[in-house]
Amino acid sequence: MTLIDTHTHLDGFARSGTLDAVLARSREAGVTEMISIGTDSDDWALIRDLAATHPGVRYSVGLHPCCVRENWADEIAKIEAFWSESGTRILSEGSEVRNQGRYAHATRPISLPVALGECGLDRFHLPKDDAARAEQVFAWQRAAFDAQLVIAKRLSCPLVVHSRGAFAESVAMIDASGVDWTRVVFHCFSEGPAEMNELLKRGAYGSFTGVLTYKNAENVREAAKVQGLERLMLETDAPYLTPVPHRGKPNEPGFMRHTAEYAAAMFGVSLEELAEVTTKTARVFFGI
Repeated sequence: MTLIDTHTHLDGFARSGTLDAVLARSREAGVTEMISIGTDSDDWALIRDLAATHPGVRYSVGLHPCCVRENWADEIAKIEAFWSESGTRILSEGSEVRNQGRYAHATRPISLPVALGECGLDRFHLPKDDAARAEQVFAWQRAAFDAQLVIAKRLSCPLVVHSRGAFAESVAMIDASGVDWTRVVFHCFSEGPAEMNELLKRGAYGSFTGVLTYKNAENVREAAKVQGLERLMLETDAPYLTPVPHRGKPNEPGFMRHTAEYAAAMFGVSLEELAEVTTKTARVFFGI
């Protein structure tokens, strides 16, 4: 059985020296593959190297809205180099990256990101006691998101969106960008059925964290049901959003098995069937 954690943050485990133990526990739990998500230029090279040296690990590159600062343009200017070094990267036998700069599916990218992100908008973490400062930061977020949408459209790559307290604004910006909606996933989907329907009519995806297991998250469960099992993707967002029964402890990729077991019961299928379906969906979406 293979489960893919489509959104985790391995940089903290690597820096603390606990990564090997975390990955061993993950394999024991059946979570054998994962995507370590880029949030800031400080982690991009690190997680690229982790992907090159740890089987089953892939990575993405993006500027998280909570990492957007006044120098956002300088940061984003570094992103495309991860796809465009000499127009090609070393990939597994039989796959290729075209020099036109378009993202190409590969069975095991060694040094190519599998997606751009996470990027987007976040009103929740804006300064609470300085309205002018909050307005300035959100303007930077919008500009940084727009710039990354331009890159995503040019690369034709999967796009991982962070949206907190700004769903309608995020959707409107993607609409205006011309990005292919079928290559968009709203990670840690925490909205309800109405918002999920907005994604579905555009062809996008939502992925679900341990929030799915929380007692007070009925709207999130209903959104997952609206999307349906065939389009389901699961993630941990580790070290955050730990699922029941470990809620309150730091999260890690292996804990995604609990979310998967909960989702299997929710959809009335076996864990093995859920793993097969969600793994296929993740592989097709990310080209892995």
